[in-house]
Amino acid sequence: MTELRRVIGLFGGVALIVGITIGSGIFRTPPTIAGLVPNPLVIMGLWIAFGLISICGALAVAELTSMLPQAGGVYVFLRQAYGDAAAFVFGWLYVLITTPTTVAALAVVFAEFLLNLLGLPVGGKVQVIAIGSIIILTAANVLGARVGAAVSGVTTIVKVTALAAIILGAFLLGQGSFSNITAGGAVQGSGLARAVAAVIWTYDGWVAVSMIAGEVVAPERLMKRIIIIGMLTIVTLYIGANLAYLYVMPVGVMAQQKEAIARTVMTAIAGPAGGTLIMLAIMTSIFGALNGNLLAKPRVAYAMGRDGLTFAFLGKIHPRWSTPWPAQLIVSVVAIIMVLALQDYDSLITYFVVVEWAALIFAVGAVFVLRTKMADAPRPFRTPAYPWVPAFFLVGTVIGLSAIVWGQIQVGNYSPIYGLAIAAAGFPVHHLWTRLKRVS
Repeated sequence: MTELRRVIGLFGGVALIVGITIGSGIFRTPPTIAGLVPNPLVIMGLWIAFGLISICGALAVAELTSMLPQAGGVYVFLRQAYGDAAAFVFGWLYVLITTPTTVAALAVVFAEFLLNLLGLPVGGKVQVIAIGSIIILTAANVLGARVGAAVSGVTTIVKVTALAAIILGAFLLGQGSFSNITAGGAVQGSGLARAVAAVIWTYDGWVAVSMIAGEVVAPERLMKRIIIIGMLTIVTLYIGANLAYLYVMPVGVMAQQKEAIARTVMTAIAGPAGGTLIMLAIMTSIFGALNGNLLAKPRVAYAMGRDGLTFAFLGKIHPRWSTPWPAQLIVSVVAIIMVLALQDYDSLITYFVVVEWAALIFAVGAVFVLRTKMADAPRPFRTPAYPWVPAFFLVGTVIGLSAIVWGQIQVGNYSPIYGLAIAAAGFPVHHLWTRLKRVS
């Protein structure tokens, strides 16, 4: 078996993009954002602006995946547009740093929520539960993409239902006020910049669905539908949930909720049972995002091994289950190491956002490059309103990332700079790798 098996359909693909993107963010970041930006209209402006930016990026990625429907997604686009070195830099960051740390962060948050729900002290048990969840989901995804997609399907239904319940419950049953949405205080520049990081983090993940294009049935037809339907669902739920939170409570109260905001809202609407149910749904949401990351993102390591840009064994496929099991195991092992070493969740978020979205700037920019370089290649889907849609993504993302870096420097956090430096270090590593290959 030398090719991945195409087993993921429309629902499975939509479930993956929604499942990977909607994790802990929408349940965890709104109070943080309210504390940084005490103005509901500005808060909603951020969610709407980066929702539109994300949709524009997704439309460009839909064109690229319809033209190059191969496992690896962004890695494939970067390689075709800019060559092996750029693809290598993206791949080694994704495989060894950002993906394992994302997986580790999600697993730790899942463990914390589980212990809080059970009323148990948060201590060493967090690492045990986090590592156990990584092992279980890795095993499920090694058994086949269909198994992983099925897990994503179930968990996505739960998280969409939970967010819909929050939105509808708040406006139909909640004792709120629309005046909360128009009342607010002054906004500081550094706070706004840090809030941008939290909003972008919550939208982060949608591009990962392009990485399983090699396992989607009729990808030239389905990938564009998967990406567009998935992104519209995500943006609608995010904007609706934030409106619901602000309707139920003033922005000052919202800032004090921390990760319990969804539980507070549902307890007010449906009593303690409603609060407990929403906590279970949040845990399911995080579990689903963890599963989606373990399913989609190891495909980058697989594609690199297949193309000879890293160790050949990473490009192997299981003869029975048709999954890139060595790549999956490597990502999981590094993630477990990260669980044992994980320090500051918030600084990791900032680090991820800047590094990953900097890569997305080049990925979406590949639409312009490949329109010239592969002008005659069939494109079952073309980005609408080209070149304005991808240009809007590029300009909006550059402004957003610049604001994040500036805001973090203001508070003495240089992790975005370190992340970009590690990315740049990938170029000499690639040069060394190619020289070693020639010698061998």
